[in-house]
Amino acid sequence: MSRRGVIALALVAMGHAAPVAPAPAQVRPAPPAGPVSQRLIPLQGGRNFRDLGGYRTADGRQVRWGLLYRSGSMHGLTAADFAELRRRGIRTVCDLRDSRERGAEPVAWPALAPRVLSDDYALDMADWLPAGPMRGWTAEAARAAMTASYPRLLDQFRGQYRRMFAELLAGHAPLAFNCSAGKDRTGVAAALLLTALGVPRETVIADYLLTNRYLDAATLAAAPASAGWSQLPPGVLTAMTAADRRYIEAALAVLDRHPGGATGWLHEAMGLSDADLTRLRLLYLE
Repeated sequence: MSRRGVIALALVAMGHAAPVAPAPAQVRPAPPAGPVSQRLIPLQGGRNFRDLGGYRTADGRQVRWGLLYRSGSMHGLTAADFAELRRRGIRTVCDLRDSRERGAEPVAWPALAPRVLSDDYALDMADWLPAGPMRGWTAEAARAAMTASYPRLLDQFRGQYRRMFAELLAGHAPLAFNCSAGKDRTGVAAALLLTALGVPRETVIADYLLTNRYLDAATLAAAPASAGWSQLPPGVLTAMTAADRRYIEAALAVLDRHPGGATGWLHEAMGLSDADLTRLRLLYLE
């Protein structure tokens, strides 16, 4: 398997002004089905599609159900799945995937589709992979490379994360955001959003780790860009596709080191004022 091939499959593992008003009254988000612990939305062709509702904040409120969704690629959604998204009133989708990923796994949105926001770009991971020949890679080296990549996501996807927050501030919800696996780019986006809403750190990390329950590595292995994964050294594939708390902690550490901590980082990097954070909590907490 060539290094270029590993870069391609790593892309899959990486998952990538009018007055402000809340969502129209006629859009009534569907309540969660089943127990609160069942976050996965039951879609026939979904990939790691989950609701962020129900998480408790530090001040005792909780994230509203049926407004904020995170997901992997939606290319496998069926007609019944699209009908379910319509039933849930999803208005906006922030697709973080790059041009190649969207071309390899296009989403056949029906006529009544949400507004889809995406950027044409190429995610270059050549400098993010372990050094040296692939046959010499170890799981430890792969984990170290993945850990080092997460702080870079904060910079590379700053514009797309800011746009997600802008859509939410404008009340363009229910909103879903996704990459390919729904783990890395999406995981960072979810961590930033939950942090902005005041969800405690351990809960933020727990949400990130749920990918290990809801994303089957076999699903990624069947993706168009993933041919040859079986040729990777033992443990390397797992290190690249698993949600490891060290990965998300590396991104969150950037926020912690910023003057003013996470709030200071959200102010500067995401352009969110104190009034914006208050509005986000008004709209998406109860």
